[in-house]
Amino acid sequence: MVTIRDVAREAGVSVATVSRALNGHSNVTKATREAIEVAAKQLNFVPHSGARSLTNRQTDTIGVILPDLFGEFFSEVIRGIDKIAHGAGKHLLLGNMHGSSHETTNAIRAMRGRVDGLLLMPPDSTAELLSEHLDPNMPTVLLNAQADGSDVPFVAVDNYHGARTITEHLIARGRKRIVHIAGPKHNRDARERLRGFTDAMREGLCERAPVILPGDFTESAGQEAARLLLAGQVPADAVFASNDVMAVGLMSVLEEAGVAVGVETLVAGFDDIPLARHVSPKLTTMQSNMAQLGSTAAMLLLRMLRGEELGLEHGVVLSPRLAERDSTGGAALRASSDAA
Repeated sequence: MVTIRDVAREAGVSVATVSRALNGHSNVTKATREAIEVAAKQLNFVPHSGARSLTNRQTDTIGVILPDLFGEFFSEVIRGIDKIAHGAGKHLLLGNMHGSSHETTNAIRAMRGRVDGLLLMPPDSTAELLSEHLDPNMPTVLLNAQADGSDVPFVAVDNYHGARTITEHLIARGRKRIVHIAGPKHNRDARERLRGFTDAMREGLCERAPVILPGDFTESAGQEAARLLLAGQVPADAVFASNDVMAVGLMSVLEEAGVAVGVETLVAGFDDIPLARHVSPKLTTMQSNMAQLGSTAAMLLLRMLRGEELGLEHGVVLSPRLAERDSTGGAALRASSDAA
């Protein structure tokens, strides 16, 4: 393996000079730096990140802690983060808290000393938890959460207005008995989507007690909701699921039972995971652009790692956009009307 000594020998300088040049120190002349870079390239020398971190106290690694690593939502978030991090020459160290506040604190502790900065999506926006366990000296950006009482920048999706928009879309389609499949009670996104749904139902249909079915963001929760609808226990002409995965699970059971989704029963989701565009009928949903959520947070963190002081006032709220497809009428409803 080529070592820093080989580069020093090739460039005709000391090992210390090579180290200073490769670590970006200014006390190296332009000519010497260029000679070292040419030698390193000719020898295919790759600096050892562990050794480099001992000299500049940097790991070139970003910690990413998410409630889960399974599913298209989180894979899209990671994809957005990695795109920015890779372009900046940074590596990712992933942590999974499994939706547990206790495991969140353990994951944060495990990152200390191993990463230069942290991207954190807590299972819940618990300010006390964050204040107690976040290192004030560790550049940190929160995803889909805000830390009340501490000056931590964040990137979040406007879940409340997104849920209002898609519920109002169902109402505009003439639907009166709209059911909501909620997400986990402890999840901030789910609570905001539920709040947006209930407000839209109250204002649009004067419905103060809409039907809300329990869910946990999994396909099986959507399937169970579909069985309740088919059994006649829950009268509904439209369903808004708190995420796309539950909406897809619901649609699969309804379609198997011969229900014409998009005509008899309208179905809408939230997130716009890639699968939403490939199921049949294609799923109407709110495009929250998870990859953009991750990339925006990564760009904020890189600014902090370059020395910028960013705080709560630098937070970014992303506005989701309605993606209207066949599951709420679209082409399917128009074709039915034409046939009539």
